[in-house]
Amino acid sequence: MAVSSSIDPKNGFCRENCIFYSLHPPLLLPSPCIPLDITSYSFSLYPPSDSPAIIDASNGARISHRELRSLVLSLSSSLQHTLDIRKGDAVLILSSPSIYVPALYLAILSLGAIVTTSNPLSTESELEHQIGISKPVLTFTHFSLSHKTSTFRHRVIAIDSPEFRELAVPSKPVRREAEIHQNDPATILYSSGTTGRVKGVLLSHLNYIAVVAGYKAEAEDRAAPPIALMTVPLFHIFGFFMVLKTVALGETMVLMPKFEFSVLLRAVEKYRVTYMPVAPPLVVALAKADEVLKYDLSSLETIGSGGAPLGKGVIEKFAKRFPKVEVKQGYGLTESTGTATRTTRLENKKHGSAGKLSANIEARIVDPETNKPLAPGMRGELWLRSPTNMKGYVGNAEATAATLDHEGWLKTGDLCYIDDEGYLFVVDRLKELIKYKAYQVPPAELEHLLLSHPEIADAAVIPYPDEEAGQIPMAFVVRRPGSSLSEKQVMEFIAKQVAPYKKIRKLSFVGSIPKSPAGKILRKDLVAQARSPASKL
Repeated sequence: MAVSSSIDPKNGFCRENCIFYSLHPPLLLPSPCIPLDITSYSFSLYPPSDSPAIIDASNGARISHRELRSLVLSLSSSLQHTLDIRKGDAVLILSSPSIYVPALYLAILSLGAIVTTSNPLSTESELEHQIGISKPVLTFTHFSLSHKTSTFRHRVIAIDSPEFRELAVPSKPVRREAEIHQNDPATILYSSGTTGRVKGVLLSHLNYIAVVAGYKAEAEDRAAPPIALMTVPLFHIFGFFMVLKTVALGETMVLMPKFEFSVLLRAVEKYRVTYMPVAPPLVVALAKADEVLKYDLSSLETIGSGGAPLGKGVIEKFAKRFPKVEVKQGYGLTESTGTATRTTRLENKKHGSAGKLSANIEARIVDPETNKPLAPGMRGELWLRSPTNMKGYVGNAEATAATLDHEGWLKTGDLCYIDDEGYLFVVDRLKELIKYKAYQVPPAELEHLLLSHPEIADAAVIPYPDEEAGQIPMAFVVRRPGSSLSEKQVMEFIAKQVAPYKKIRKLSFVGSIPKSPAGKILRKDLVAQARSPASKL
């Protein structure tokens, strides 16, 4: 640990060991030797109340915090006594958002069993790969997805079945058969897989306790609890810890079983939503879509954006339309339990920044070629060390060793820098940099510029093979309705704002940009499309 006098109070950088330290007060976490699960910890932070915990926006159904606790106890009992779920068993949740999904998460975790999740849109092949990693003994799903679970070799229960309703009825008390330690596995979630097949990320109860403790420390006194509209999937790390945050802070979570932009706008108006965790594409839509003007969104106070950096132009457009809504940008990975940096109300905002290091987080910026640590303002790979770092990748020792070193540093694979005031800026994924001759071109930089054009609704940039240059920047562009924007106009728009080596040299207009559930651009799909023999690009 660095001597505090050697740490720069402006940015947290210590020149003795080249580590950036969080400038927030350290979090007081429970002693790691105390047996504790994340469900018990979250429930301990907020007394049961009759205020709504979860609301289903599709039908208005709701459940209070008191009722949620009762449901969790009933499900825990049924999981243990009826379904014989034990500590260490993996249980798969393959479901669209519903009131029962958060309750299942909390019940499974309370038994020391492991929650693993999958996207309902996953193909049978993708599910087979994920099941091979997590090896669940039980799956909860819906009748509508039965065609995807018919080949599963373990028990499958539909959440919308009479069998499940019986599980939600109170029965025998839960027996504590084995102590749950904070370092025990809690979840197996999946990395985004934007550049290849997904990996199973193993997170512990301690990882989640550290995240929840951070939110509890930052919680503000207010007349009424925040009301959050969930626009991110519950199976994603962002959605998962929002469930825990809702319970621990007594908030209200509004769920949308199926995402539709008009439904989202209507839900904000109807339920007086104050907060939305969002992926960047939704910020773009809120800033640009004319449909937004038809609804009363005056209750909205804050949006929290993660998954990818927001461009300055997008933030400015959003601020012009919503001058009273605060945009909080954060940075995290599934491998860091979704947290590393975020912006608080007390900190000055910086366009394009993902905020400052959260409490208990240490960081290094490292030269990707030499592994030499770098000073403030210099670009390199971001390494993180904190109690939120994953235990590893399930069944993949090679990938774990390549990502977590012997000192506990998590190598993020992101090209970043931390400025003189301690703000983190994410430039791009190291593996996604376009190698144009001797230069490196970050696709995200060009995407931000493209999205600043008033006639562009969405955009993505990929490397395209070129015999002379090695790779050239190629853009996929979605025009706004009614636009007749030409290829030449787009290329000239970018060329005026960048160095010659960053110019877009190939372009295709498309109807939509493929994205992961977290809002990350699926560049591998676009690369395959661009290189397909059937493509006319």
